[in-house]
Amino acid sequence: MASKPDETRDGVPLTNLDQPLFDGADATKRDLVDYLDVVRDRLLPELRDRPLSVIRVRPGQQAFMQKNVPKYTPSWVRTVPMWAEASKREVSYALCDDRRTLLWFANQRAVEYHPTLVRADRWDRVTHLVLDLDPPEGETFDLAVQAARLVRQALADVGLAGAVKTSGAKGVHVYVPIDDQVTIEDAAAATRAIAARAERIDPALATTAFVREDRGGKVFVDSTRSGGATVVAAYSPRVRPGAPVSFPVGWEDIGQVSPADFTLRTTPGLLADTDPWEAQLPAPQSLSADLIEEGRAIPIARVQAMHEGKRRARARRASEADS
Repeated sequence: MASKPDETRDGVPLTNLDQPLFDGADATKRDLVDYLDVVRDRLLPELRDRPLSVIRVRPGQQAFMQKNVPKYTPSWVRTVPMWAEASKREVSYALCDDRRTLLWFANQRAVEYHPTLVRADRWDRVTHLVLDLDPPEGETFDLAVQAARLVRQALADVGLAGAVKTSGAKGVHVYVPIDDQVTIEDAAAATRAIAARAERIDPALATTAFVREDRGGKVFVDSTRSGGATVVAAYSPRVRPGAPVSFPVGWEDIGQVSPADFTLRTTPGLLADTDPWEAQLPAPQSLSADLIEEGRAIPIARVQAMHEGKRRARARRASEADS
């Protein structure tokens, strides 16, 4: 017999609310539910109509990413089938369009929310270019901020503008809303061009090297978030010590903050009645043919890294054979 829920909201039974959320979170499941409910009017627009992956944490288990909805998903949760190239199969993704669905995910202990850059009704167009600034190990958030400013300059040089947020981990995300006039491949090419331009502005700080060992302690300007890729949503919590949140920060303020400033506990008070992400995102912009053409000449980072890995493996085997 199923146990009685602790409470019910919007018809969703909520259970075990006083359990710790995860090791190091300094928060309970109730804190997660309350947080998501409070920020829902800002978070739901980031998730609506977008195939959603979530990161869940069950008690006593490692966090895991869930793409395919489980068999026990309620019939009222909207889903959409989408081909997953990585696993070579069709995946049934949830669409988190309303409070009820968000509360259901919260009760499933879904801490992180990673929507795609495409909408369910328009698979062939991304809505944003995203540059993910990933600093080297250590207390290096300031380096990620400096690299984000390089991206801002690279964007300005081609007549584009972006908004910036903390990733909720150690990095920074720059979002560039675009119109629906270019293909996914061309948007990906434009992203590569912008990353390369940022690297050229200060190659001592930034790198586009996909292979970690090749980065030399620099900030990785990741241009691979395109097509069916996902990026953690603004206002999403993260499975990290202290339960930080990916939070929008104005360009003028990004150098004065720390990712730890924005958590499940602090974010509602910081937001009050505002939605800084909506306020900071520029209107959708057009990509120039020149920028796209520039990016087409740049190898796709993942593919380049795969070929380089094979080349190094061959060289290593040849060296071992000669020794």
